[in-house]
Amino acid sequence: MKVFVAGATGQTGRRIVQELVRRDIPVKALVRDLEIAKEILPPEAELVIGDVLNSQSLHAAIEDSTVLLCATGAKPSFDFTGPYKVDYVGTKNLVDVAKQKGIERFILVSSLCVSRFFHPLNLFWLILFWKKQAEGYIQKSGLNYTIVRPGGLKNDDNQFPIVMESADRLFEGSIPRTKVAQVSVEAIFQSAACNKIVEIVTEAEAPEKSWEELFKIINN
Repeated sequence: MKVFVAGATGQTGRRIVQELVRRDIPVKALVRDLEIAKEILPPEAELVIGDVLNSQSLHAAIEDSTVLLCATGAKPSFDFTGPYKVDYVGTKNLVDVAKQKGIERFILVSSLCVSRFFHPLNLFWLILFWKKQAEGYIQKSGLNYTIVRPGGLKNDDNQFPIVMESADRLFEGSIPRTKVAQVSVEAIFQSAACNKIVEIVTEAEAPEKSWEELFKIINN
């Protein structure tokens, strides 16, 4: 197994790379700036230069990977095309190349509430709308996928248990990025996660559950 991570230097992506390294899983990280990536990512990660908006660069980068984990996301900016390009076109390019390269599993980090068009986040250039379009493209691709929809992302960790639900069941709550990374990596190994959407938050009063218990309740 070798896991290819797109969005590897982002706040969530770097934690995914760290989680893979912690589990001794070979990881290939897609980066645009090699020097910045060397400062951010663990030395065990193999760094490859490329851009999700340049599908040609992805062909060589993805070579010899078996799993693709996408944690890309448009950064806040005045470019109203950002979410369309990064969250939709970039993900679409990854899906297309993954199919050509025979990728066995595709994990996408999306967002809670993508199905709600009239959500305040869509005021930021339709960011949730384009994430939802990307989800749809993956679902129709024929790839073995898992879509992870986290609540509000927190840089600080907490010890609260993870709450996991099927699509369009959770509409509020937050979760540390470290736990998003754990769920995203664990989804690779859980057969119950195949071709599913999982929504995740953490709650102080939630009961502790094993990974198997969490993923088995998903029925979409």
